[in-house]
Amino acid sequence: METQELHRGRLIDHIQLVVADLGACRRFYEGIFRELHIPIGGTAEDYFWVDELFVSSAQSKAAQGELTGRHHIAFQAGNRAMVDAFYKAGLDSGGRDNGAPGERPYHPGYYAAFLLDPAGNNIEAVFHGEAERSAPSVKITF
Repeated sequence: METQELHRGRLIDHIQLVVADLGACRRFYEGIFRELHIPIGGTAEDYFWVDELFVSSAQSKAAQGELTGRHHIAFQAGNRAMVDAFYKAGLDSGGRDNGAPGERPYHPGYYAAFLLDPAGNNIEAVFHGEAERSAPSVKITF
């Protein structure tokens, strides 16, 4: 068994999206994650995964033949420029506009952009403003 590395300490362990067009979704997510500096974790014919996000086709054993419904998923960006780059890369990779980069009224400094992925999910990149973290994440190796 190969060594795996996970980062924990956040609310969600993982999310699975089951999509009709896996190829289109893979191109979209590869584009946005490149700009967010998050590597693709692994791929196979019927799925790919990135950190806590697992995306599969309906034919994948993990999907049990059912597509998931529409979701809103927000990814953390390190700065405003990353939010802007996420938005551009998402549009260039098959996503559709659902809210151009800009400040939002949720709290002071909330800067975000929204895209619809090829499956219709509302995908957001958000920068919450300058802050100091105790650690980027909790690293677990097994």
